[in-house]
Amino acid sequence: MWLPMIGLTALPHLGGLYGGYITRNQVKTWYPTLQKPSWRPPNVAFPVVWTCLYTGMGYGSYLVWKELGGFTDDAVVPLGLYGVQLALNWAWTPIFFGAHKLKLAFMEIVLLTGTVGATMWSWYPISRPATLLLAPYLAWLCLATSLSYRIWRDNPEKKEE
Repeated sequence: MWLPMIGLTALPHLGGLYGGYITRNQVKTWYPTLQKPSWRPPNVAFPVVWTCLYTGMGYGSYLVWKELGGFTDDAVVPLGLYGVQLALNWAWTPIFFGAHKLKLAFMEIVLLTGTVGATMWSWYPISRPATLLLAPYLAWLCLATSLSYRIWRDNPEKKEE
């Protein structure tokens, strides 16, 4: 019974590792050239925060999975929404740090934040502890969405010719 718990808890970290690979050089080269608001968290906070958030969301998905008896018909919506938000989460970093598409990254994180809210709504009747594990994630996404907007607003993208 430990394997599903470990697997589902670890799953979000896979995208985090890939995202870390993408941001590794960009944080030293491209990201410092951007105008950023004074209230943004320091760079060292991001890996710590994301490790905690990925662990919480992964364990929450395990709690929902367990409560529903695995990947059953009842799990399609709550775990499907979870999968969609996870894919959106993993996609943001390549859009922002890889492609440097600030407007697209902002639009994507707005969609991500809404999908996390929908995931929480679908999880609440199944497992309140799982829902609460997503609350810090949603709060962080609100901050990240605001930050993404400010960076997009303050750094006009160059027109491609």
